[in-house]
Amino acid sequence: MRTAKTLTGLAVLTATALALTACGASGSNDDSGGDAAAGSVSLRMTTWTADKTQLALFNSIADSYKKSHPEIKKITFDSLPFEDYTTTLTTQIAGGDAPDLAWVLEQDAPDFVQSGALAPLTDTLKATKGYDYGDIKPDTTKLWKQDGQLIAYPFSTSPFVVFANDDLLAKAGLPTSKELKAQGKWNWKDLAEIGSTVNAKTGKAGMIIRDFDFSAWSNLATVWDSWGAAPWSADGSKCTFDSAKMTDAFTYLHDAIFTQKAMPGPGTKPDFFAGDSAFTVTQISRASLLADGGFAWNVLPLPDGPDGHVSVVGQAGLGAMAKGKHVDEAKKFLAYFTNPTNSKKLAQFFPPPRTSQLNAATLAATNKQLSKEQIQDVVISAFDGAVTKPSHTNSAEIAQKVKTALDPMWKADADVHGVLTSVCSAIKPMLAG
Repeated sequence: MRTAKTLTGLAVLTATALALTACGASGSNDDSGGDAAAGSVSLRMTTWTADKTQLALFNSIADSYKKSHPEIKKITFDSLPFEDYTTTLTTQIAGGDAPDLAWVLEQDAPDFVQSGALAPLTDTLKATKGYDYGDIKPDTTKLWKQDGQLIAYPFSTSPFVVFANDDLLAKAGLPTSKELKAQGKWNWKDLAEIGSTVNAKTGKAGMIIRDFDFSAWSNLATVWDSWGAAPWSADGSKCTFDSAKMTDAFTYLHDAIFTQKAMPGPGTKPDFFAGDSAFTVTQISRASLLADGGFAWNVLPLPDGPDGHVSVVGQAGLGAMAKGKHVDEAKKFLAYFTNPTNSKKLAQFFPPPRTSQLNAATLAATNKQLSKEQIQDVVISAFDGAVTKPSHTNSAEIAQKVKTALDPMWKADADVHGVLTSVCSAIKPMLAG
């Protein structure tokens, strides 16, 4: 992650909003003393989920909070489309219509944390009775801290895993996923060969990197990390897309798509959860989609690569907007929303950052789709030494540049290293800036 504080692209919007705050908008924080009149405060939180079960849980937590906080008139959860989430959020901020609280993706963490768009949380959380701030795992907060202050709470630290359709494997004449792993065939090379066999014998897709869709390239970190590759240097200043390790990783992906037919090609979107593929790489939070799957399934860790096993997690932070109308009340509600009791409730969808709750007993109580063995062996073990998906300042512009530069990769006759070199050419100015 880059440490420089230059604000461009996405961060320009947050800087614009903060400039408005500095010019006198602070008076809009009409609950700063904590003595707001009854029914005078309405809070809005933006999210990217539209899941009815999740929103029902959020609303139940909000309703409980309102019972002991008469100043709160209402709390609403504003579901924004995921594909446009950050653009919509930053447009709201720049337009003077900032929400009070917001979810933030890990790739946007550097911009939101460094720009000052979010209000510091540490003092509020530590002062909240029963919050147990020390229970939050330090390694889950790395993206979300600045100068010792927690800027956003990492409400979800969700490991990437592999879900397997054992019925489809059997239809292709192959062992179950558990048997494959026991045989030592749980690596990317073998998975491609197995996926190729599934496609040849059943016509179904072999394996899918879910949500990649030849667009969301950062999800491919679940593959390239086990090659020891990275898109840029640790300090974010140098492009490494064109490294030998990244070239090897993309050569593997290209061959799996166009030569082995182990992965679906451009223009097709098979859905694992509808029974259309043997494997999918996705976050553990997607387990809820298996409720009506209608097939035998299993969940396993990410496969090994040439560089060994690497666990990858996706993170999402929850912050109180510095430009919100009720900053203090937003921080207090955030403290309630993420306290130990509510964190345990949210754990059924979002793996919590609390040390005391990262155990099989706690997670199994709310994750009915997974066994205690699966939770221990796949979910909890994934947190040890895990890496997050790539993040950088100016993430929105970088993401678009990389996507465009990678487009030629998704053709059968692509020059893999040549394409990756063009990616570096496209983003070097932004990394060096």
